[in-house]
Amino acid sequence: MFNITLIILFFQNTRKTLFSNFLNTIISLIFIIVINLICFKAFGWLIHNANWKVITSNLPLYAFGSFPPAEQWRPATWIFSLLSLSIITLFGPEWKWLRKNLLIAWAGTIPLGLYLLYGGIGISPIMSRHFGGLTLSILLTTCSSLFSLPLGIILALCRQSSLPLIRKLSSIYIDVMRAVPLISVLFFGQLLIPLFMPVGIEIDRVWRAIFAFTLFVSAYIAEDIRGGLQSIPSTQIEAASSLGLNKYQIIQFILIPQALRIALPALTNQSIGLFQNTSLMAILGLVELLGVGRSILANPEFIGQYIEVYIWLACVYWFVCTIMAVLARHLEQRMKINQANF
Repeated sequence: MFNITLIILFFQNTRKTLFSNFLNTIISLIFIIVINLICFKAFGWLIHNANWKVITSNLPLYAFGSFPPAEQWRPATWIFSLLSLSIITLFGPEWKWLRKNLLIAWAGTIPLGLYLLYGGIGISPIMSRHFGGLTLSILLTTCSSLFSLPLGIILALCRQSSLPLIRKLSSIYIDVMRAVPLISVLFFGQLLIPLFMPVGIEIDRVWRAIFAFTLFVSAYIAEDIRGGLQSIPSTQIEAASSLGLNKYQIIQFILIPQALRIALPALTNQSIGLFQNTSLMAILGLVELLGVGRSILANPEFIGQYIEVYIWLACVYWFVCTIMAVLARHLEQRMKINQANF
């Protein structure tokens, strides 16, 4: 009954909005016909004319890049663990012990991924030049997010510091990073960092990219966190001081938790943008998801099949970004519930 009522209200609102008079009716019908024709032509091409062999025959490349075929179970295990944790987080039972251990499980995915990809005790080492595809994009996103979040929190606190030197230095860093294009920061990470390293010490290209992404994204995260800090009433700080909490306890128990909860939608946008911006690494030689697509298009067998490749890449990016957005929305709802219960 409830669903029928919603459907009736939807059609009533649609009629009032789109077909309220003769002119609106004509314009609405034209748009509906044009959209239907476009969708009909698009679906017809996707089903009957598109050659999806460029996708189906190269699925391991899109997922793992040039990772050795005999060892592809390692990145596959890591991606499967991330997907499984996402499903458990969204649809798992409301068991108290499960909710407590989920945070530990998510925190353990990064060292697990590094162990599986780079190798270690019990498995053979793999050079980072073999990383690629979706695996590399996820690795860059997760590691950069892990390092940029605490750095962004520190920068936000420093920008509100009572010490003029610290406040000024953090402000300069944030303003400079926000004024510089990301691609220039990535060029700095790939080309200039090796020049500053001592002789005999070399950082591989993956970690140089992670370092560059961390420096860039942390400036934006700092501003998001600062917005959350500024929205906290000063009366809470005064109340915490009257209860005997020192400055560091106020930051740890009062300011940071509330600022993170307030800034969570903005932080989600930064994470999604970071995953999408990993495609810039294709310009700098790292064969991530977009780089794999470009290398496949260079194959004489698949020359000219740009539409199929880029539609597939768009679907993969959409799928991963949607999972990130849904997880963030679920976390936001859980935080609101916990705050209400508190």
